Amino acid sequence: MIGGSSLRALARLSCYPAPLFLLLLLTSCDMEAPPTEAEILERAAAVHEAALTIDTHVDILGAWGTPELNPCTETHLRVDIPKMVAGGVDAIFPAVYVGQGPRTPEGHAAAKETALNRFAAIHRVAEELCPEKVDIAYRADDLERIVAEGKRVYVIGMENGYSIGRDLSLVERYYDLGARYIGLTHSGHNEIADSSTPREGPAEEWGGLSPFGKEVVREMNRLGMMVDISHVSDNAVWDILDVTEAPIIASHSGARAVADVARNLNDDLLVGLKENGGVIQIVALGSFVKVDPPERREAIQALRQELGFPDRAALREMTEEEREAHMARMEELRPTYEARMVEIDAQWPPADVSDFVDHIDHVKNLIGVDHVGIGSDFDGGGGIPGFNDASEAMNVTVELVRRGYTDEEIKQIWGGNLLRVWREVEQVAAELQEAG
Repeated sequence: MIGGSSLRALARLSCYPAPLFLLLLLTSCDMEAPPTEAEILERAAAVHEAALTIDTHVDILGAWGTPELNPCTETHLRVDIPKMVAGGVDAIFPAVYVGQGPRTPEGHAAAKETALNRFAAIHRVAEELCPEKVDIAYRADDLERIVAEGKRVYVIGMENGYSIGRDLSLVERYYDLGARYIGLTHSGHNEIADSSTPREGPAEEWGGLSPFGKEVVREMNRLGMMVDISHVSDNAVWDILDVTEAPIIASHSGARAVADVARNLNDDLLVGLKENGGVIQIVALGSFVKVDPPERREAIQALRQELGFPDRAALREMTEEEREAHMARMEELRPTYEARMVEIDAQWPPADVSDFVDHIDHVKNLIGVDHVGIGSDFDGGGGIPGFNDASEAMNVTVELVRRGYTDEEIKQIWGGNLLRVWREVEQVAAELQEAG
């Protein structure tokens, strides 16, 4: 005779068709119908609205922040205030980017001037062009307060410590202007650290951080600036983890186990990031999200050459005038380029939102959901089908809902984890300053 507990166990074993004498037991099967697409969208909209949505890396190039390219209005940019509103994006980190140049006093002086001009552009937007729409956050609490006031938020990041040169005092100057993270390198080594993508010369110059770079990290800890490891070499990450007293971030990187490119973090580095308490913000740049087959890369390169488009490195090195002329030419050629890209995409599908969330899945499964966020790299190369600009941000939330992420996990990914790191960095700075 089968006891009651055994019958219940049998009932739990399967919800497949069964003999008639078990049909009554099947009514106890713990089975729910999968959510409909309408239910997924409804839940995604609700959690997206409730989350503090933060994108930790958006480039501001060319005439950004002037009446000619005013992000308070609709523009050709992937991120402007109207697109942030449409996509429910609360905050972005506009990046004070400086391309790698000569490592000379003159080169460092020019980089500093470029950086200061970009700081001025961000302040001009928030303080002159549309202060009723956006404000700058200097502390984590500011971000939440500004969102509660109904505005969008800028938190200033910096990309490439080349603009510091060898002048440690500039770290504090940039902090005073609002910088709350610094990416220590870009493409090419500098006085602070080795890059993950050397431009010329040896694969490594310092073997990680330079002695000066260690001073920079300690000064950032003292001030309350997040150290950004996107673009630095693997050995530089390990050195940063050894030196820092505060959690660190990768403002726009992916998981190398998912897309094997040097710009992404391998699993050992991700485990180190977890032990540090930091966070990796997943990048939406297609070639870092999914490695294209050679045939796709060759087809795109041939198309770009045919249309006269420079590569990303060349674009970064253009003067403001050259870049404006290039952007105007791109607008003229966009219909041709997009039509041809449709043909290429049909043959070799590009990275999409599903591939993007694969990186989030990997990080969550490896080191936990507390250590992953979103940093699109929009207007610096970022943009994939389904998440091609800020207005499409909710598509990421939809995919997370579809994969079974809880509301709380989604809120952590979109902003909670980054805010937690920022607050811990502020706390470390307060303790260091108190200790003198």
